[in-house]
Amino acid sequence: MDGRGGAGTPGPAARGGAGSSAEATSRPAREADRRAGEAVRLIAVGLGQSMDPRRWRVFLGVRARQGARRVRTAALPVATAALAAGIAYFVSGEVLNHAVPLFAPIAAWVCLGFQPERQLRRVAEMGAGVAVGVGLGELFVQVFGAGPVQIAVVLLVSALIARFLDRGQLLTTQAGVQSIVIVAMPAAMLSGGALGRWSDAAVGALVALVVAALLPGDVHRRPRALAREAMGDLAGMLSTLGRALRTGDAQLAADALAQGRASQETLESWTAATRSAAELARVNPARRADRPVIGELSRAATLADRAMRNARVVARRGVLAVEEDGPVPEIADQVEALAAGARSLGASLGRGEPPEQARAMLADVAAALVPEAYASQGWRQQTLVSLLRSLAVDALQMTGLSYRQAVRELGEP
Repeated sequence: MDGRGGAGTPGPAARGGAGSSAEATSRPAREADRRAGEAVRLIAVGLGQSMDPRRWRVFLGVRARQGARRVRTAALPVATAALAAGIAYFVSGEVLNHAVPLFAPIAAWVCLGFQPERQLRRVAEMGAGVAVGVGLGELFVQVFGAGPVQIAVVLLVSALIARFLDRGQLLTTQAGVQSIVIVAMPAAMLSGGALGRWSDAAVGALVALVVAALLPGDVHRRPRALAREAMGDLAGMLSTLGRALRTGDAQLAADALAQGRASQETLESWTAATRSAAELARVNPARRADRPVIGELSRAATLADRAMRNARVVARRGVLAVEEDGPVPEIADQVEALAAGARSLGASLGRGEPPEQARAMLADVAAALVPEAYASQGWRQQTLVSLLRSLAVDALQMTGLSYRQAVRELGEP
């Protein structure tokens, strides 16, 4: 009883000791909070949200490469759209004898645009929207004239009719835009009659549809090129992260995270390119034999997006791990091996060759990723290894393995 009572009613010295113990206990907690805040700051720096010149060099370098890539990508689509606009103008002006066939080249350009992924449904939606908008606008001007009330009413009517005709967003948007243009256009420019302007729009839309259907080129080329670029981005990010883990440089780990975030545009372009190629293969008899290959590239694009998301999670954890534990060269070896496998896989996808070498490289890495082997080095490193296992499974599936086959390649304790 006395012992329990003594324990239950500590004296001043005991209470002072308890307070000191509480302070000693709270000190590591405050230190952990400070380190967590520093890790968050480093991640923000890695996202280009700092005025640090090194961060800006990384950010601007990525943006410059993406800009040059966009120009290369858009050059051929813009050239074909310009050719289609010229053909549409010629047909309306010389064949149909329209004095000012303004809407023919406009419709061709609006339908084709500068995107290389020209899905036929989107082109058809744009063309139908232009034709519907011009036709309704012409009818409205002839009956009700022009003015602010007429603008509001024609937009309401054309948009609702377009929604009734089809669920496509582009059709509704273009119908509204073109009806406004017709009603708002000065009367001096409205020469040629209502049927003439509507036929100009129809000619431009039809020329665009023919160009999109008959001039797809090699439906494999664009998806394969984007596959190589996307896997190169993944390999570059993992290489940067590997150096960060090897040297214990948290800033470099934040750079890797910034690289991973900047790669999303390429991944989205890859997905869009495979979708466009699949659509062209369905409608073009000469390309129907390409469906299996396009299906494989589409599956690889989905897995690559998942792999990049996993890689970004690894990079975020890597910043914290380096801050807390310093260099982790053993895990850096595995990350750099994954980078080499991703680079080899990208080369195989780009050339259309079986990725046997990449599969062997990735299988070797997967076999070495055993979290239990890092138990003595702390939970942070075990977490990194567990995350890398998911990334390795995604990459192995990109080589053609099923999920079960890829999981069987993982190392066991």
